[in-house]
Amino acid sequence: MKPQNLSRLLTRIKGNSVTSNESIDYLHEVFEAFGPIRAQRMFGGWGIYHDGLMFGLYAQGRLYLKTDAHNVAQFEAAGSEPFTYMQRDKAVKLSYWSAPEALLDDREQARFWGRIAFEAALRAQAAKNKLKR
Repeated sequence: MKPQNLSRLLTRIKGNSVTSNESIDYLHEVFEAFGPIRAQRMFGGWGIYHDGLMFGLYAQGRLYLKTDAHNVAQFEAAGSEPFTYMQRDKAVKLSYWSAPEALLDDREQARFWGRIAFEAALRAQAAKNKLKR
């Protein structure tokens, strides 16, 4: 199943087109059970943060969550796709995969997927800190 486009989902719910700001506002509701989030504009999208760490990315009308070797198989099994952009005519994949559609409607699913994405962000931060020593 292809990941749900958040902008299209909100348009269907509200009956009219939505702005990026409205989508970001909705993400605060989605992750309410997970904990407080903060959104920061970046590179034409938004970084989604929890406790000072970026665990999500909102770009191209979709929510992407942080992955690593420990959780990427769960995203693959859920039918998620990696965030990809073009750089010098070459596709570049980041360690963010599209959020499973269920989390947009189910706060417990949002808590689960938010937690495993945040844990990946924690592991990435720990690895960076280890390299700095």
